[in-house]
Amino acid sequence: MVVPSPTPARTKKTKAFGIPTVDLSLDRSNVSKLIVRACEEYGFFKVTNHGVSTGVITRMEEEAAHFFSKPATEKHRAGPASPFGYGCKSIGCNGDMGELEYLLLHANPLSVFERSKTISNDPSEFSCVVNDYIQAVKQLACEILDLTAEGLWVPDKRAFSRLIRDAHSDSVLRLNHYPAFEEIMDWDPSPKTIGFGEHSDPQILTILRSNDVGGLQIYLRDGLWVPVPPDPTGFYVIVGDAFQVLTNGRFESVRHRVLASSGKPRMSMMYFGAPPLNAWISPPPQLVLPQNPSLYKPFTWSEFKKAAYSLRLRDTRLDLFKIHATEKIAS
Repeated sequence: MVVPSPTPARTKKTKAFGIPTVDLSLDRSNVSKLIVRACEEYGFFKVTNHGVSTGVITRMEEEAAHFFSKPATEKHRAGPASPFGYGCKSIGCNGDMGELEYLLLHANPLSVFERSKTISNDPSEFSCVVNDYIQAVKQLACEILDLTAEGLWVPDKRAFSRLIRDAHSDSVLRLNHYPAFEEIMDWDPSPKTIGFGEHSDPQILTILRSNDVGGLQIYLRDGLWVPVPPDPTGFYVIVGDAFQVLTNGRFESVRHRVLASSGKPRMSMMYFGAPPLNAWISPPPQLVLPQNPSLYKPFTWSEFKKAAYSLRLRDTRLDLFKIHATEKIAS
């Protein structure tokens, strides 16, 4: 379960809603416009014709499924997550809990190999599969970020993706496994049925895929939760807190959660694209104008990450870095 926080629970059900879908094989200028629109309106969309090979995806899913099928004693040898490694139910270090187990891996190839020694009986094979998957979804994330820069008319098309391409990027891969639960109403979550509680992702961009089991929901600005239909053939893209700052608030990170509400187990894989620890998170000058001044104080990813880890899962981290009206006048 998730330990309640002071923020009131949001339990309304929403009307039917079509998740924005972007076909990456279409004309590039049209694709960039569609991506910007989806990021502005929802902070969330699905991509098809993404270029990630079926073989790379299948091998990653097989390795993940094999690990999660092991006896608990074997899985715990890869933990406890601190933050990397195997974790079960505990999310972070501030008391948040969920009905899931997970593997968290740093995206650095050497780190993956070292961690693989406690995860797999064949660490070379496991790390090779993981690194192939990370490289593929990283390339997808960078392509989306480049298209976004084009759609925002930022002259430096790699202004955003450069942060993830950096050899010292702090990107991570997370594999989540949710056990099977009896069917519940998706509009009436209870602590016993929260797989992963309400939150936004602190990084720049998340590339998510899951098996054919639902449970993921996003929170719309009208105050309603929207179930996201599973689609194993596509990837979902989630705007993170850092991207909200990099676009000076033009995009908003989307809050989401997972309900453990299916009779079948759910497995999902998330690549969280993040900058190096010492990178400054601030928007390109083209996105800061007299009529649209900076909304946030400049900060490094390390500073923001430290703040994020000090808060509860559903807390709004960016409030700590907002420039208030009096500060804007003074500057």
